[in-house]
Amino acid sequence: MSERATLPPRGLPGLDARFSRIVAVPGRGVDEGLVREWHCLDTGAELAQLGVTIAGTIVAVHGNPTWSYLWRHLITESVRVAGTSGPAWRVIAVDQLDMGFSERTGVDRPLAQRVLDLGAFTDALALDAPIVTLGHDWGGVVSLGWAIDHPDALAGVMLLNTAVHQPDDVPVPAPLRLAGARGVLAASTVATTAFLDTTLALASPPLDAATKDAYRAPYRSAARRRAIGAFVADIPVSGTHRSSAELQRIAAGVALLDVPALMLWGPNDPIFSDRYLDDLVDRLPHADVHRYEGASHLVAEDRPYADALLTWLGRHRDRLAGGDTAAPRPSSVPTTATAAGEPAFVPIWRGLDDRRADDDIAIVDMSSRRSRPTRRVSWRQLDDRVRRLAAGLHVAGVRRGDRVSLLVPPGPTLSAVVYACLRIGAVVVVADAGLGIRGLTRAVRGSWPDFIIGETPGLTAARTLGWPGTRISAARLPRAAAAALGVSYSLYDIVRMGYAGSLPPAPGPADDAAILFTSGSTGPAKGVAYTHAQLSALRDVLAAHFEVTKDTGLVTGFAPFALLGPALGTRSVTPDMDVSSPRTLTAKAVADAVRESDAHIVFLSPAAILNVVDTAHALTPEDHAALGRVRTFLSTGAPISAHVLEAAARLMPNATPHTPYGMTECLLVTDITLDGVHAAADSPDAGVCVGLPIGSNRVLVSALDADGRAGGTPTAAAGVLGEIVVSASHLKNHYDRLWLTDHAAVRNTLEIEPSAPEARWHRTGDIGHLDENGRLWIEGRLPHLIVTADGPLAPIGPEQKVERVDEVRRAAVVGVGPQGVRQAVAVVETVPAAARAGLAPPHLTRAVRESTSVPLVAVLVVPRLPTDIRHNSKIDRSRLSAWAERILAGARAAAP
Repeated sequence: MSERATLPPRGLPGLDARFSRIVAVPGRGVDEGLVREWHCLDTGAELAQLGVTIAGTIVAVHGNPTWSYLWRHLITESVRVAGTSGPAWRVIAVDQLDMGFSERTGVDRPLAQRVLDLGAFTDALALDAPIVTLGHDWGGVVSLGWAIDHPDALAGVMLLNTAVHQPDDVPVPAPLRLAGARGVLAASTVATTAFLDTTLALASPPLDAATKDAYRAPYRSAARRRAIGAFVADIPVSGTHRSSAELQRIAAGVALLDVPALMLWGPNDPIFSDRYLDDLVDRLPHADVHRYEGASHLVAEDRPYADALLTWLGRHRDRLAGGDTAAPRPSSVPTTATAAGEPAFVPIWRGLDDRRADDDIAIVDMSSRRSRPTRRVSWRQLDDRVRRLAAGLHVAGVRRGDRVSLLVPPGPTLSAVVYACLRIGAVVVVADAGLGIRGLTRAVRGSWPDFIIGETPGLTAARTLGWPGTRISAARLPRAAAAALGVSYSLYDIVRMGYAGSLPPAPGPADDAAILFTSGSTGPAKGVAYTHAQLSALRDVLAAHFEVTKDTGLVTGFAPFALLGPALGTRSVTPDMDVSSPRTLTAKAVADAVRESDAHIVFLSPAAILNVVDTAHALTPEDHAALGRVRTFLSTGAPISAHVLEAAARLMPNATPHTPYGMTECLLVTDITLDGVHAAADSPDAGVCVGLPIGSNRVLVSALDADGRAGGTPTAAAGVLGEIVVSASHLKNHYDRLWLTDHAAVRNTLEIEPSAPEARWHRTGDIGHLDENGRLWIEGRLPHLIVTADGPLAPIGPEQKVERVDEVRRAAVVGVGPQGVRQAVAVVETVPAAARAGLAPPHLTRAVRESTSVPLVAVLVVPRLPTDIRHNSKIDRSRLSAWAERILAGARAAAP
């Protein structure tokens, strides 16, 4: 028996009754000849009253067991901003039949019928193109079914957690299996509110009681919950299910869509996991994707999705609103074409090609000397191994664009695998083991690799934690061990397969080459995607600036540069250390590595340098003689102080010390030598001078406003404090599956240089200024800016002054109090170290306050300043700020 549609009760939190309406819709399919009543939320009347121009219509479709209430934030936000920046989008959020406050038809409605239903609804409203669909859960499937059936009206698709394909070898998600089990289905979905309650409990953070009650409002009785059970029963659990053919039709059709697409995803969803996101990305490779770390199934409740949707719509306004809707799909044909006047593209592996007949040493691995002898690999051996691995990986099914996560420490094996993957166009995914198991899990699952190549610890973690991808072991494993770890091949197997295989066509400069994860020192680690052209540009910038030749030789105690030796065509050596823990590197190990390889350049991280200097007493005369042959020494990573650089320089007296400034997104931006650091010491500028841009790199500064926001037009003017923006040929391509982050980090070239539209700019998140000589000075990070009543205060300048106090070893200046009226606090690490954390003694407080013109509300001491996981030199100011607030509020003085 049917039950007519009704309007929702008034007073539901966040829902404006003005937008509710009932629409009479002539039925189709099983409803042919009938008229059905739909409830929907519609902003059309309100926009008409406001008199704004309509850009098009968003048709939003909820899933099971929600209703149009899911889209209330988009409804209100779209009206709030209507007309402020061009034409507005009308939003129509439907309640599917038998759901929400739409008519209860009492008729079985499988997937194909629901797609017909939605088409009947849009036809009844006579909606004009352009239309953008929006769907969540099974509403995503229904909306995509409508999309492929209405190509002339469709302008774009937007999706929250959903799926269009269930792999044959993967079980349906456990919550759905349980809910759909015989004997459980009716009880959990219809007779009780268990399924509804479980869904609402997935919100992260939890929903308040009033919001939960609003979601329950249409489903007060078992009769009104019948469709919840019907939706679960309609999930195609096998190829013989009645809705399987329709789901397959939709999945195939999605892969043919050439319209702009956006996916916003909650990766903690126990139902629609990243597996389903990866499938959708394969079908819509041009889509913009953003994973909200920590969000779950109800991502529309967990995160500000409405802002993201409207931002995306604005970004694609011209293409969506009746313009060119075709979205470029990645080409499967490599290209080597370059713009006029640009040098021809030289692949990253060319150094190997050029030396493939050379029996000189290419790579030396000393990092495992305690368990096995030093490993030496010639250029001929390396090239042969790369080619065999590349051919074998292709035989094993690795294809261009496939993601290969590498859980192998730096050394010959990793180098060979990396260049093999690059040679066939596979995308290498590299996440530093220093992220820890939790960080690695987030990185691997976030990138969702097709293959994992690892040593036993990494493969064990992959098996235990459910990391995706076909598993390949670096070493040959006993059959039982391989089976237990789910290993399909070993690299030995891959090499053997390579003898019978051949190399596929090489990738081109625009193809993705690598995803490198950031350190995670400023939040969850982000995947930074590079193309082949960008990796090759990095190689060329490094070679030109530091005059690298085939005879130079590199000691690489800094993981990101450990793989560049083969690309540069010069030998490289990894010293005896745990590369995931930089402080395990000793001065003796550096000397041994230099002697072994006759290297002229040494790359070290700031954390490694501290331990190298601290262990210099163990050097022998022979070690000192070896270090005396070094010509260039680089501290790559966070800026380090002049006295630490000087101490390292004394160990390598004939080397020119450099401390380049860069980040995972752009590994080399500026450079300064020790002489440059000394020259800068006489400058009145605050901060750490990191020198001049390298090569053709560009650096500008976006000025801060009184609230600490970097909104000023980027400029090269001297003395402007603001966010640093950079441009370089080797700047990253994008953040992987973090569209919003990428959107926020990229400044439109036309804002900066209308005459140079080909340039790309990146917002670094660092704050600083340029001086009159064009040198860059770093003064902190945007999140660490202290916005006082007198304006923004950068921390590094006052910290440097505090560190001149005799008793102070290191200092951090952090803010306490409400934003906009925060006050500065100095937290210091003393010599000798303080026995416990707390207020500084009066004499030290007085000396610290006198050292700087910045008014300090308090001076605190700690035995050791907290640092982030990966970079022991980077002080965790956010953690210190929260700790200082607790201490000053009277909490016990436990160390931060």
